[in-house]
Amino acid sequence: MRVTVRKADGFALIDLIFVIGIIAILAMIAFPRVLMARQSAGAASAIGSLRAISSAQLSFAFTCGGGFYAPNLTTLGAAPPGSPVAFISPNLATANQVTRAGYLIRLAADAFAAAPPSCNGLAGGEAGQAYRAVADSIEPDNMRFFGTNANGQLWEHTATLWNDMPEAGEPPVGTLLK
Repeated sequence: MRVTVRKADGFALIDLIFVIGIIAILAMIAFPRVLMARQSAGAASAIGSLRAISSAQLSFAFTCGGGFYAPNLTTLGAAPPGSPVAFISPNLATANQVTRAGYLIRLAADAFAAAPPSCNGLAGGEAGQAYRAVADSIEPDNMRFFGTNANGQLWEHTATLWNDMPEAGEPPVGTLLK
């Protein structure tokens, strides 16, 4: 009687379990870093959006608002007659509250009765003498909130700045971003 010895090719089940275990350990180590990178990217996007709003408000006030500021994002998104370009990009002007990269972006200006009508259709008395804009994190584990106003400075805080951000001047809370 002849006995044949077979050569083992391929992986055994234990080899596969070992490799999956190593991949799981590497994933557990990398996940917090990926989350932090995602939050940093969202914060950079929020800061960029607030800077764009600040710049758009200045352009609106100098060219279209008679020295007054737009009361909301949709007003900044309306192009003046004869121009194909609005004061702010379309992705920020779809509504008066916009969600981008994990942040809720809002803008407000208290109406000033003596404000003239704007060149892009805003009625008289609706523009403001100053404004405030915030970017609030909508992710529960992200504690970075941003705000700006007519002064053009960016502020950061660990909670929303919506109620504390004045339309001009320094807020009572938060840290100035340099």
